[in-house]
Amino acid sequence: MDAFTPTTIAALVIAASFAAGLNVYATLLTLGLLARAHWVELPVGLDMLTHWWLIAVCGFMFAVEFVADKIPAFDMIWNALHTFVRVPVAALLAYHASEQLSPEMQVLAAIAGAGIAMVAHSSKTAVRAAVTPSPEPISNMVLSTGEDLLAVGVTWLATRHPLIAAGIAGGFLLLAVVTVHWLAKYIRRMWTQPKAADSLS
Repeated sequence: MDAFTPTTIAALVIAASFAAGLNVYATLLTLGLLARAHWVELPVGLDMLTHWWLIAVCGFMFAVEFVADKIPAFDMIWNALHTFVRVPVAALLAYHASEQLSPEMQVLAAIAGAGIAMVAHSSKTAVRAAVTPSPEPISNMVLSTGEDLLAVGVTWLATRHPLIAAGIAGGFLLLAVVTVHWLAKYIRRMWTQPKAADSLS
């Protein structure tokens, strides 16, 4: 992107926050490597992502998450702990990405970034909770790999075509809300049916 307007910054915030909610390390690593290689231009506030030490840390943590997120049951613990990583980092990412806007808009961007990341993270955790009881590990691995690819793909697209990336992220966020709502009803039904059966016996 040659120039950043409030619209393109908002689109970048939406897409990057969604990706961070899925895999924050993949998001930061992708942004940092693309900017470091001068393949894309990032908003001035995100210059710190090009530091080699940050790229190295994100690369290492991405490798750790790539393995940890594919181990049934342990992935639930990993994702629960990362509620305190993905959401705050997404807020910081959104805040710094909107540095050229007014302070009030920066705060709004940070709140929006945190909210979007929370929705993406919550839907990921909910889907994992439904899949983890499955005795075979393949579904877990496929889901995790798909989330990694989606995070990297949306992040890359956000640097080239932010409006398209934001649209894709918005579509997935809507799907996430519907999925979480459906899973909540399904889990509630599973809990109430045994109780109803016990009361009849």
